[in-house]
Amino acid sequence: MISKWLEQAKRGQTVWLPDVREGCARMEDAVPVTMQLTLCDGSKWDFSLPLPRWQNEQEQQFVKQYVTACVYNTLSACSGREMAFYLDMRQTDAAALLGQLDEVFQVRRTARSGYGKVINIADRLCRAFGGGRFAFAVHPQEDYSPAPDAAPVQGQLTERLRQAAARCGSGVCCGIDIGGTDIKAAVAADGRLVCVKEYDWNPAASPTAEGIIAPIELLVRLMACCAAGLTPALERALDKNAGDTVMAQAVAESLSVPLDVLGVSFPDVVIRDRIVGGETPKTQGMRSNPAVDYEDAFAELGGLLERLQPLCREGAALHMTNDGHIAAFTAAAELAWSGKPDFSGGVIAHALGTDFGMGFLAPDGTIPEMPMELYDFLLDMGSFPQRELPADDLRSTRNENSGLPGARRYLGQAAAFRLAWDGDPALLDGFTQERDGLLTVPAEKRKPCLAHLMTQAAQGNAAAQEVFRRVGRHIGQINREMAPLLLPRTNVRYLFGRFVKEPTCFRLLQEGCREIVPELVLEAADEELSVTPLMQALAAKGVTVAQFGQAIGAMYYAAMER
Repeated sequence: MISKWLEQAKRGQTVWLPDVREGCARMEDAVPVTMQLTLCDGSKWDFSLPLPRWQNEQEQQFVKQYVTACVYNTLSACSGREMAFYLDMRQTDAAALLGQLDEVFQVRRTARSGYGKVINIADRLCRAFGGGRFAFAVHPQEDYSPAPDAAPVQGQLTERLRQAAARCGSGVCCGIDIGGTDIKAAVAADGRLVCVKEYDWNPAASPTAEGIIAPIELLVRLMACCAAGLTPALERALDKNAGDTVMAQAVAESLSVPLDVLGVSFPDVVIRDRIVGGETPKTQGMRSNPAVDYEDAFAELGGLLERLQPLCREGAALHMTNDGHIAAFTAAAELAWSGKPDFSGGVIAHALGTDFGMGFLAPDGTIPEMPMELYDFLLDMGSFPQRELPADDLRSTRNENSGLPGARRYLGQAAAFRLAWDGDPALLDGFTQERDGLLTVPAEKRKPCLAHLMTQAAQGNAAAQEVFRRVGRHIGQINREMAPLLLPRTNVRYLFGRFVKEPTCFRLLQEGCREIVPELVLEAADEELSVTPLMQALAAKGVTVAQFGQAIGAMYYAAMER
C-alpha cells in the first residue's frame, strides 16, 4: 500500500491524508499507537495513530511524513501542553520514529520554521494559560490511562443569540471584520445601520505592529465619527478607494461618539480577547524585520483591544475572536432570529476568501479555547513535483508562511490560482508575472484575478468551473481530516467569503463537496441568511451579506451576555 501511495505522489497525483490514515488502520500488521494530547486547560484527548511497517528508506520517509502530518494537524486544531505516545516499546522502529518528533518540530529551539510554527503557537498558548512549554513524550503501553470521556455541551444558545442581536438595536454598535486583503467596517446607531466601509490593505507588508494596528484604529474612529452624524468629508472617507490620508482628515475635523458595542473579527488565533497565534501570513513583515523582537512586536498586536478601549464608553461590550468563529456566530444569530433552529450539535462555519477559516460554536454559545487553524492543515501526502517549486510560486502546493504543503493551496484564493493554472493557464492571462522562473499573481491583481475566475465560471467556462468544483472537493477533504480531531456533531457547514458571492461558484463548491462527503451540507451565508434588521439593511447600502455579514456578526458577538 505504501509503495502505491509513493507512486501516485511521484506522478504528481494527490494522496489524501484521510485515505492514508484509513488505509493504515486496515493494515493487520500496523503498530497500534495511542496519541494522548493534554490541552492547555489540562484536559486530555485520545487519538488512534496506527503506524504501518516499512520495507525501505523511501517508505520509512513516507511513514514519517504521515506521522508528522497527523501530529501537525492535531496541534494546529487543538494545540496543547503535551503530546504523549503510548505503544509496545518492543516495536523499536516505531518508537525511534516517534522519538524524532522533537527534532522535526524543533521543540528545543527558539527560532523555528516549518513544522515548528505549531510549537510557537503552543508555547504562546501555554504562557497565556499560565503553563510552561510544549513537550512530546513516548511511553510504554502499560503506562497508558485512557482520557475521560468529555461531557456533552448543552445550553440555551438560541435565546442568547436573539438577545445579542436585540441588544444591537440600541446605542452605538460597531463591527470590524479584518481580513488578509481588506477590512470591512460597519456601525449602527439605535438599530439603524449608519454606514459601511471597505478598506483594502496588505498587513503582511507591515514591518511593525503599529503598521497593522493604526489602520484598524483609524477605521474604528471613522465609524465613531459617522455615528455622530455624516458630513460631506465623512462621506468621501467612506468611499472604497479613500485611503488613510482622506480618512484621517475627515476624522480630525469631525465629532465622534463613544461606542457601546465593539466587536472585532481577527484572522488569527484569539483566546480570551487576545491575539495569541502569531504564525499567519498577516504578520510576515513583522517576522522578517530584523530591527524588532518579534515576540515583543506580536505582544503589542495581541493587545489590540487595549488600543481600541478608549474609543468605547465605560462598561461597553468590547470583544474579539477569530474570523472563522465570527462566521459561525453570524450564521447562528441569523438562524436564531428567524425561528427555532436545531443547535444541539453546535454551529460550524468556513470563511472562504483570502484564506480558509474555521469557526465553531458550541451548543451553549461558547467557543473552544483552541486554535482551530485549519488553513495550514496538511491534506495532501502526494503531489511531489509541485512541492519542489518555491512556496512563492503560484503552482506550488506549499504555503508561503510555513513552507509546508498546506490547505491554503487547496482552499481559498491561492488555491484558485494554482488550480486555474493546472487546468488551463490561459485563465490567468494578464494577471501573472514571471521573474527568474517564479510565477506569481502580484498582490494588486489578486482580487481582480479571483473575480475574473468567478465571472468565467458563471459564464460557463468549463476550466474555470472545474476550479471551483475542485475547491469543493477539497472542502470535503478538510472536513474528513477534521472529523476525528474535533468530532463535529453537525453535518451543516455555513460558508462565508468571496467564493460564495457568485451563485454559480457556490453551486460548484456544493457539487465538488458532495463527491467526497455526500452527507455534508454546504449553506451559503448570503442574502437568504439575512434576517436580523441590521443584516437586512446591508442591501440598502449597496453591499451583500457575503461581503459585510461578518462585520454585523462581530457586533452581535460582542453584545452577547457573558
